[in-house]
Amino acid sequence: MKAFFKLVLIVIILAVLAVAGYAGYLYYEAENGVLNTGNNNPVPPEKSAKVKPLTMLLLGTDYRPETKTHLSDVIMVTAFHPDTKTVTVVSLPRDTKIQLKGYKSNKANAYYPTFLSKEKDTGIKAEDEMKTMMSKYFDIPIDYVTVLNFQGFRDAVDALGGVDINVDMDMCYRDTADGTNINLKKGEQKLDGTKALDYVRYRKSNCRPKTKGSDDFDRNRRQNEVLHALIDKMQTFKGVTSLGGVLKAMDKNMETDIESDQLKNMIATYWKVNKEDVRFMPVTGTWRSPYVYVDDAELNQAKQALKDEMAGKVQPASTGNAEKANP
Repeated sequence: MKAFFKLVLIVIILAVLAVAGYAGYLYYEAENGVLNTGNNNPVPPEKSAKVKPLTMLLLGTDYRPETKTHLSDVIMVTAFHPDTKTVTVVSLPRDTKIQLKGYKSNKANAYYPTFLSKEKDTGIKAEDEMKTMMSKYFDIPIDYVTVLNFQGFRDAVDALGGVDINVDMDMCYRDTADGTNINLKKGEQKLDGTKALDYVRYRKSNCRPKTKGSDDFDRNRRQNEVLHALIDKMQTFKGVTSLGGVLKAMDKNMETDIESDQLKNMIATYWKVNKEDVRFMPVTGTWRSPYVYVDDAELNQAKQALKDEMAGKVQPASTGNAEKANP
């Protein structure tokens, strides 16, 4: 299962966290033939990440042994461009109502488990179905898909020794069916993996007294907040020395279809990317139970941003970014 956790380089570190120091280390690893995703298909030169803009669908799944669910609570589409060394990340609310020709209308996070349940009948992997559907939804070709179980997130944060977060409000929610026990107090604090995930996922309270609830847009905002906290932590001495533990934490919690050679191409191309050149674009909308109806203007803006990234129209935040990035 080594293939799963080693892709954390591109998916979590470059695409989402964009930490140059880690990337430099992993670039060295790639050059020495260490990285292997398990997909050893050859990559044609014209499709190499060194010359071709690439896109990737990132899914964070909420798999729980108690309930056997695979809801995709995190849905992101990421675009990279090799010339500008820039990355655009678009996140979609999990409760987004998807209305797309050829698909039954449903919440965005419900499609992955539905496709999983039909794999034996259709012979098509759920990951491939998600990639095809999201390609149609965002009106762009999506090259790769990666699925990360939330347990991998918990373990990775723990391997880093936790993250520092200013929790914006009290949060309390309990569910004995799946063991959920969210109990966070407002204020600056260090969160371990479980509490960091609780902070990102919190929506409503069933405690007495009740704490204030939040919506998908709050969750997306907190996702970005935690990601930036991880950036800060990974750039510390503790972060650098914890790299091995972070990689091991991802073991058995990640699946991807990226080729091993393409992974190495991506490392060689993006290992000095600046975090300032990674754009996060959360799509918002209106909540009308049980769906989020996304704002059409924002969705179109997000689609265009991905297309602009692929076309090389996004300007780096600073000139000469490769030379200025940390090694």
